[in-house]
Parts: sequence; structure tokens; C-alpha cells
Amino acid sequence: MTRRPSAVLATLLLLLLAPFTLAQQKPWPIRAVIIATFEIGADTGDIPGEFQLWAEREHLDEVIEFPGGIHPLRTNADHTILGMVSGTTLVNSTASMMALGLDPRFDLTHAYILINGIAGVDPNDASIGSAAWARYVVGDVAREIDPREAPATWPYGIFPVEAHEPRPESIKRAQWFQGNSYPLNAKLAEWAYAKTKSLKLGDDPVVAKFREGFTGFPNAQKPPFVLLGDTFASDYYWHGKIMTEYANDWVSLYTEKKGNFVMTEMEDSGFMNAIGRLAPMHKVDPARVMVLRTGSNYSMPRPGHTAVESVTAPYIGSKLALESAWLCGSTVLRDILSHWDTTYAHVPGD
Repeated sequence: MTRRPSAVLATLLLLLLAPFTLAQQKPWPIRAVIIATFEIGADTGDIPGEFQLWAEREHLDEVIEFPGGIHPLRTNADHTILGMVSGTTLVNSTASMMALGLDPRFDLTHAYILINGIAGVDPNDASIGSAAWARYVVGDVAREIDPREAPATWPYGIFPVEAHEPRPESIKRAQWFQGNSYPLNAKLAEWAYAKTKSLKLGDDPVVAKFREGFTGFPNAQKPPFVLLGDTFASDYYWHGKIMTEYANDWVSLYTEKKGNFVMTEMEDSGFMNAIGRLAPMHKVDPARVMVLRTGSNYSMPRPGHTAVESVTAPYIGSKLALESAWLCGSTVLRDILSHWDTTYAHVPGD
């Protein structure tokens, strides 16, 4: 049967207007974005990665395809909370954050963004299962030579771009590689810390026995606790006493001695780089970004053990770290969301 010309014309018009109609749909006004870096298997019902506890306990039941990412997004019933798995390492965190920020389906201009994951913890500062709210994220763009070719007085073979040696206290700030330093909203971090510092984090007898071996490191021997502490992002999965010394020096240098290295991870400077580009486009508000990392392992071995033995050993603290991440992060987000009449326009802590 042949269609009438008017019917054909109407069909063509609908097809032509469909993209414009979709584009004109009002984006969801997202109130909170939860960012995890990996998941193991399914999002629910099996061994948890960083995302599973959030998906299950915050009822992120609706799955949304995410063509620009590496994993489907999830949202709650009223489409106010969005969960993303970014993928690990700096390239994935940067690309996933940019893809989310530019996605026309979502309005993130008033969204609080919680970057949330496990990390290696400096035993000088905290223990496995402890949770640190960051005031600074620091990246690792550097010059490097094999330490066997470095001067004997050097502590390691890594040094800043434009410098000629490690620990260049005299180098001018303007010469540093600017992409290595990302200050966060310190007042928001301090507010989040105040909301969570009294939480009783879980513990585990196997972990408790293990941390006894960190003689001379009193903070590493404590049960899990909440603190303020900064993160160091690197595509290297590094480990050891010397590298932990390097991370402390590097964070101190790039925060002008205002920051303290506590957590080592592989994504945060990528997230912050993308957020720094999205902000001038009025896609996100950097003042609403929080970074919470929890220790799943130590960044160096116990006294009397080697770095190779330590870095290749199975994690014993993942479950503790994941529970701490959800408990601290959800406590803060629920407080923000339960006071949305004020937190929509006013960032806590300011």
C-alpha cells in the first residue's frame, strides 16, 4: 500500500526534528557524583570493588549507558545521584571525567563530586583502613634518571622539570610544572573531616596482627581512623621506603610545605586536570569537589622485610578500606543532600 504524500512528509519531519527534540530535553539536575576507579565483576551481588557498596547501599539501581566511558553509569530513582566507574590510571580518570562533564544529559553545575577509592597509605601517618580527606592532589610529571647513574648525594633519581636536582627548595614557583599541583577546597575538606572524625571504622584481626609489625610507626599500628591527608597520583605503581620519602618530598614541594603526603594512588591528578578544564566551561564547580582515599595497603614494607616482598604480597586490607570509604563518604554526602535547601547554593565550610 502506497503512503499518502502528507504521511510521508510528516514522517520525514519527525525524523529530522528528533535530534533537536532530544537535545532540548532538560538535563537531570545532579546533586552528587560518586566516582570510583574500578569494579570487580558485577556492580552488585559479588566480590566488591570500589563501586559496589555505593551501588547497593545508595540504591543506584538504574543503569545508564555511558558511551564516553568504560563502564555504565548508575543513578537513583529520582536521578539526583550519579555513580561513575572511571577506570584506573591517569589517562582513564581524565578521559572519563571529561566525558561525564560534557555529557548533555546531566547538569553538574551544582553537583558535589566525591572522588572515592582505595590507596597505599604512608605508615608514618595512618594505618590500613584509615580514611583521609585531601586538601591537595599532587601529580608526578618529572624528570628521571636511573638512580644508579645519579650523584651519590641524591636520595633518588627523580627531580622536577626545570630543576637540576631533587628537593630544589630554591627553585621559583613559577618554574614548576603547574599540572602537578591541585589545591582543593580546604574548608570543605575540613568540614567533611569534622563530620567523620568520630566515626568508628571497622577493623580486622588479620590486619591488626599485620600492623603490629610496623614497629617505630605508631600511626601505622593504630586501628583505622579518619584524618586530613593529601594524595599523590602516579601512573607508576611504586613502593618502598625510598619512594615513600620521594612522595613526601614531592607533595611538600608542590604545596609549598602546606600539604602532607598520606595516600598514593593512580588517578586523582587526572580527575583534577579534567575538572580544571570543565570549570571555565561552567560545567562543574571545583569548590564542590572532595577527594577521599582509604588505605588498602602500606606504601612501604614492615621493618625487616623487603620492598619486593611487600609490593607483591596480596592485599589484606581491601575490605576494610572499601567499608571505610563508603562509611565516611556516605556520611558526608547524606548530610549535604539532607540539607539541599542550603547546600544547593552554599558550600559547607565556607
